[in-house]
Amino acid sequence: MSAMRFEIEKRAPRSGARAGVLTTPHGVIKTPAFIPVGTKANVKGVLPQLLPALGAQVVLANTYHLYLQPGEAVVKAAGGVGKFMGWEGPTVTDSGGFQVFSLGAAFGKNITKIAHGQEAPREHGVAVYDESVASQHGQLAVIDDEGVTFTSHLDGSLHRFTPERSVEIQHALGADIFFAFDECTAPTEGKEYQREAMERTHRWADRSLKAHRQNLEANKKQALFGIVQGGRFEDLRREHAREIASMGFDGFGIGGSFSREDMQGALQAAATELPGEKPRHFLGIGEPRDVLEGIASGMDLFDCVAATRMGRHGTIYTRRGLMHLKNAAYKNDFTPLDPETVVPGTETFTRAYVSHLLRANEMLGQVIASMHNLGFILALVDGARQAILDGRFDEYREDFLRDYAA
Repeated sequence: MSAMRFEIEKRAPRSGARAGVLTTPHGVIKTPAFIPVGTKANVKGVLPQLLPALGAQVVLANTYHLYLQPGEAVVKAAGGVGKFMGWEGPTVTDSGGFQVFSLGAAFGKNITKIAHGQEAPREHGVAVYDESVASQHGQLAVIDDEGVTFTSHLDGSLHRFTPERSVEIQHALGADIFFAFDECTAPTEGKEYQREAMERTHRWADRSLKAHRQNLEANKKQALFGIVQGGRFEDLRREHAREIASMGFDGFGIGGSFSREDMQGALQAAATELPGEKPRHFLGIGEPRDVLEGIASGMDLFDCVAATRMGRHGTIYTRRGLMHLKNAAYKNDFTPLDPETVVPGTETFTRAYVSHLLRANEMLGQVIASMHNLGFILALVDGARQAILDGRFDEYREDFLRDYAA
């Protein structure tokens, strides 16, 4: 018996958007849903007790970081990642694949899920670097068919992840939903290497699934999602989606790093090939326009660090687009942060006040901006869900995109 149940309540008439209910051992997730990222078992700048008021239903933690600090044994002894951080709702953990990727092919290249930069060259699947940079920082990941060997960004110590080890760590972390170990490639990789990485990810998915099934106790409590890779090549994405769909996972993640121009193709490939009765998680995506595009393409879950990261640097979401509160223009602006979006806990603060805090490097400014951004994206996705139920999602999406681009 699966540790999770997913039911689709309603579908949008003119797109792939759907509203559903995902039932886990620690509570219900109404989809589509945005998942705040608590990388090290904390959503930066926001107390766990405040997350429900902002609209959060579920939190995602990072396997790579919790493995390094404080270690999965500590989290397990605490009763799992939810109890460890004082969060009573559902939890998710990623596989650690993207973080290992950031130490390998993406090291020093500022490559994110939606790419803007250039990629490091490769020889036989191993990233090639300036040796002085690698030795100076001690950050390097080398991929082979069995797993990944990498050095800790904390102290330079050597570590190794395999699919079986990633599953073992995530069993100890105890999240309701966790992901198979995968290789996340850069969008600028050629098709030959993308296929090689895709086939490796497929083999790792099979090993992850077998490792999970061998732990009967974990099977009762945790659901395992497989990850679709294939880079920017739609034919590879479709091929891999068909393969992953046939393997018996509880749900699916749409992984990888790609340009915004290629995102729609990746979404369509996944939506077409993955079974419609199982949940789909668009990994690492949180920009408002991208989230709405994902919902329109049939995605159910999203996660991203952008909301709190941007908030810490002084940028907030508003209905009319991004606002950079450190700019001098807001020094005497005593209007609300966003008159069209009321976020619980931030209602009384003005642009001038938060601008002052941010420019003065006061921690409270970062907290307020982070809370506002989380509340904004959570409200946007909650509104999309209600619009699907009301049969007006397409109008909701078009209205937002028109205003946001203004």
